[in-house]
Amino acid sequence: MKWVNVLGGIVGAAALLGLGIILGHFAIPKGSDVPTPSIFQDLDLEILESIMQQLDASRIRENLRELSREPHLASSPQDEALVQLLLQRWRDPESGLDSAEASTYEVLLSFPSREQPNRVAVVSPTGNVLFSCRQSEQNLTGEQGGPDVVPPYAAYAPPGTPQGLLVYANQGTEEDFMKLQAQGIKLEGTIALTRYGGTGRGAKAVNTAKHGVAGVLVYTDPADINDGQSSTNETFPNSWRLPPSGVERGSYYEYFGDPLTPYLPANPSSFRLDPDTVSGFPPIPTQPIGFEDAKILLCNLQGASAPAAWQGALGCDYKLGPGFQPNGDFPADSQVNVSVYNRLELRNSSNVLGIIRGAVEPDRYVLYGNHRDSWVHGAVDPSSGTAVLLELSRVLGTLLKKGTWRPRRSIVFASWGAEEFGLIGSTEFTEEFFSKLQERAVAYINVDISVFANATLRAQGTPPVQSVIFAASKQIPAPSLGGLSIYDNWIRYFNRSSPVYGLVPSLGSLGAGSDYAPFIHFLGISSMDIAYTYDRSKTSARIYPTYHTAFDTFGYVDKFVDPGFSSHQAVARTAGSVLLRLSDSLFLPLNVSDYGETLRSFLQAAQQNLGVLLEQHSISLVPLVTAVEKFEGAAGALDQRISALQKATPDPLQVRMLNDQLMLLERTFLNPRAFPEERYYSHVLWAPRTGSVATFPGLANACSRAMNTSLGSPAWAEVQRQLSILVVALEGAAATLRPVADF
Repeated sequence: MKWVNVLGGIVGAAALLGLGIILGHFAIPKGSDVPTPSIFQDLDLEILESIMQQLDASRIRENLRELSREPHLASSPQDEALVQLLLQRWRDPESGLDSAEASTYEVLLSFPSREQPNRVAVVSPTGNVLFSCRQSEQNLTGEQGGPDVVPPYAAYAPPGTPQGLLVYANQGTEEDFMKLQAQGIKLEGTIALTRYGGTGRGAKAVNTAKHGVAGVLVYTDPADINDGQSSTNETFPNSWRLPPSGVERGSYYEYFGDPLTPYLPANPSSFRLDPDTVSGFPPIPTQPIGFEDAKILLCNLQGASAPAAWQGALGCDYKLGPGFQPNGDFPADSQVNVSVYNRLELRNSSNVLGIIRGAVEPDRYVLYGNHRDSWVHGAVDPSSGTAVLLELSRVLGTLLKKGTWRPRRSIVFASWGAEEFGLIGSTEFTEEFFSKLQERAVAYINVDISVFANATLRAQGTPPVQSVIFAASKQIPAPSLGGLSIYDNWIRYFNRSSPVYGLVPSLGSLGAGSDYAPFIHFLGISSMDIAYTYDRSKTSARIYPTYHTAFDTFGYVDKFVDPGFSSHQAVARTAGSVLLRLSDSLFLPLNVSDYGETLRSFLQAAQQNLGVLLEQHSISLVPLVTAVEKFEGAAGALDQRISALQKATPDPLQVRMLNDQLMLLERTFLNPRAFPEERYYSHVLWAPRTGSVATFPGLANACSRAMNTSLGSPAWAEVQRQLSILVVALEGAAATLRPVADF
């Protein structure tokens, strides 16, 4: 009887599905050119090629000019003006989408005081100001001095006016402070000068505060961003390099999402934490400065010379301090005062969603997003991505309005708000629609900075999306390379040897640097980030040089980053092709077997680097080995079933069931209790890894913490717990991939 009921349910579902298509057909207005939706609708390569040809570099350029004309800090009037621009474009009668709406959240942001600007100064023992750092960047192009240009600051850094002797702490990592202590340098009550890189912004303040430091300064060393070049004739506006007064702004909040409403959308009715008790804010006053000011401070320090790895390109021997040298520009007993007057404010910030309804599976969503807000003009970050987003949605919207195309699955375009303050808009969205997205989202495509530079494609993502990015990039010509595909060009710059495929481009992993973070770490949705970037053999820059400064302007992009905008067009074509393949293909182009390579690599690293240590504590990796083998077997069998169905005329419900297995695989790696010390990180394969072994993060981190503890300690119990979490997750993943009827 049980199986009769199941069979009846399947027949009934098939009948309802067929009825839905019949009703959909008769609901189309007579005389319309809209094609009749077919339950077997698949990717149309002619339409795909037509879309690729219609994506226009000159239109992307004009989009960028308009988007970056004014500074548009999150929640500012200029940011709201861009909300209205997106709504206008996505509601256009000739090229708009099915629907477009803005949703607003009330979130906690951080701003410097206009009345009391932040200040860094060298002061004498009597309190006289001997030197003051710049409070704004030099107005080199007429775009850096407007009233809407926010002065450099560290968002969420607390107010305060600490003063003390200056020490140089390199990148502000925990290891850096251990070295300073080994040198016998007293850190209590000092001001630490650190440089960007090595660890996150917020971690610098956390690490310094642990050692009694009173305040933190952060600068960008020309060795890290300009290949050592620092003079005015070698930097912007004469080249793409960071000028001496350039200062990187940024959020120093440790987590992502609205600080007051973790795990809840920041709606007016939501419970909010007391701002005074919120964790994750920098514990001490922090302020970024330009390298021209850092040079004056650093090159006057006394003390032992810094290690060779700590030296930079400011033209002097970096010393550790504390305090200034007797024969320098300042009296030896001078101190540095850091005056920070930042304030916290509740502000309204909007997401904008544009939707194209799917013809066959409207309840399956392919999401494509990019944030909108910037620190200043934000031509590269993020407007290069928004310019691509608007051009791609224009081309698809035009086909939609003409009635010549509608995707199989729904497409959701998103413009996120307040990303720069900590991925706030995207995180609030995932919190509000948690259940719906977990049940229905196929994949998330992120295009934040679309073009860092114009040498090659750079893609990051979870293993199942590798194949669809490869397929798309093989069909698109690389800019100005005489017929070479984007794939062939990509493999020249970033490649790896795959035991399955041979030499292939390297797909980077996803951390938490952009709006993909809540989708992969919190929701377990297969995600990717796509951009064009630079040739790393020609520059050691850790990112494009004017990142988060007032010099990131349209002119900077037009002259130095991508003249002609061919790389922007290449990203539009690549991301657009991936989007169409995911939204239109009958079988989802997600290759779950590619996860096997990652799992096998992680397993081998654990066996080689941790195996002996684990054996000494009577912890066996055998269950993990078995779980990896089960996953590999289940993934291979699923590949065979898909291949067999593709050669036949499949039952639509079989296709739907297989696609759901592909879609839901990523969710099986979530365990919300795996990392209680982390916020939002639930993915047992991609959580932050602090251990040195490139293996499963929970296992690596637990082993790192347990290494110097005694047998049977709680730390070794945590190693066993993490191993069990992994085994259960991998066995659950394998079970998800097996035939649905084989419970």
